[in-house]
Amino acid sequence: MNARRATGLLVITAVVTMTWVAAHAQATQTKPFEPTVGQAGKDVVWVPTPQALVEKMLDIAKVTPQDYLMDLGSGDGRTVITAAKRGLNAQGVEYNPDMVELSKKNATAAGVNGKANFVKADLFETDFSKAQVVTMFLLPSINMRLRPTILKMKPGTRIVSNTFTMEDWQPDQSETIGGDCTSWCTAHLWIVPAQVQGAWQVGSNALTLKQTFQMVEGTLGSTPITGGRLRGDEITFSVDKTKYTGRVNGTSISGTTSGGSSGAWSATKK
Repeated sequence: MNARRATGLLVITAVVTMTWVAAHAQATQTKPFEPTVGQAGKDVVWVPTPQALVEKMLDIAKVTPQDYLMDLGSGDGRTVITAAKRGLNAQGVEYNPDMVELSKKNATAAGVNGKANFVKADLFETDFSKAQVVTMFLLPSINMRLRPTILKMKPGTRIVSNTFTMEDWQPDQSETIGGDCTSWCTAHLWIVPAQVQGAWQVGSNALTLKQTFQMVEGTLGSTPITGGRLRGDEITFSVDKTKYTGRVNGTSISGTTSGGSSGAWSATKK
């Protein structure tokens, strides 16, 4: 084989190889992203919430179209999209940019991209204080890192978690779905309580309250209160046979009594 022919073959081989490499690279680049269960993420691996549990989480949060929902670690966007289908404006916070783009495509396919939006962000650097409902499927350790921020949110904000808890902050409600669900089948709801711990004045009596999340104990005058509990900004407790129900508004509480005696009552924080 002469040198000219050998050189020609080498050139042809190089061109074919480069063409194949370019075509392969283009095919790789244009292949749609498909998430894989268990794929690594910044804080947790990705595992999708069963659709039936998504519905249950929204049910126990009693979402309405007037609510603004934020989903922390939104994955493929299913919770946000489901909320948007119920009429809510909802936002997903997701660190993986491929998942964000997939979520946007899923929202468009579902016809809700006007109500569902997604951002690529670190959930620990995200302001979710304006949400009335926060959903999440995160590890307990991450829930605990978020807990101090959550407890400072507006009383009445609803927090719903797939399976994982907030340790000693007990849920206000938990529900487990059956049917075909075999894992990740429990929804936990917390309602951010108002802050009431301290000394209050009720007429001529001192009301002293000690608070552990939504549970309240204390005394009215020298009489212990029983059944003390907060549900958002609503407080209830009993003194002897009288039940007190009221709304907390910063440094004041106003409400009614029933049972042993009926009427209006109010308290002012000292």
